[in-house]
Amino acid sequence: MATDRSQGQDLRAARAKLALYVAIGAMLAFVLAHNERFLVDPADPAWPHLRAFAPWLLPHGLVGGVALLLGLTQFSTRLRVRHAAVHRACGWAYVCAVAVAAPLGAVLAFRDQEIGYAPSFGAAGCLFAFLWLLATGMALWFILHREVDRHRRWMTRSLAIALVFLEVRVVEGLTGWGATPASDEMIVWLCVALGYPLADLALELGDRLGMRAGGAGQREAGRPR
Repeated sequence: MATDRSQGQDLRAARAKLALYVAIGAMLAFVLAHNERFLVDPADPAWPHLRAFAPWLLPHGLVGGVALLLGLTQFSTRLRVRHAAVHRACGWAYVCAVAVAAPLGAVLAFRDQEIGYAPSFGAAGCLFAFLWLLATGMALWFILHREVDRHRRWMTRSLAIALVFLEVRVVEGLTGWGATPASDEMIVWLCVALGYPLADLALELGDRLGMRAGGAGQREAGRPR
């Protein structure tokens, strides 16, 4: 019976992870269709802005997108168990991608003052870069010291910050609130500020479910046969 409960817990965890992947995939598809149409439309009005910022924007966008995909691989139990070498390689590649994408994002946030953004938007970009680099660096530190649980927690925070790239664009696309620099900045600040708390909430819920399942399994095992 305890084995059945454990299997049921594993199944629920797998379903929750699948739901997260589906949600992220849906956000990515929305952003590509709504925000990145310029990639296939040379007449898109965003091109003048993009050409001016291309030396910074294109590396940031490409490397940041790769970082997001690599970050998701770090939560694949199958990859970690069956292909440990690939899992580690993806992890190192993720660290390198973050080290490139995060500073470029901060630079772009300050460069956006040229198109009407306030200096505080640059501060938001710096905070985003700092939190992403901090979480990723802490995750690397703990896995190098074989502290797997702390590594998992910091990787969760790192991924939560990486998802800000999608969250901002989805919120603006669905609500239309990003039409001005001021509203765009407000949404960026909000998503960045919520990154760590939402990650910690997800970790707390996961821990509580795990403890509940573990306690049920111990009680079941302790019953007389």
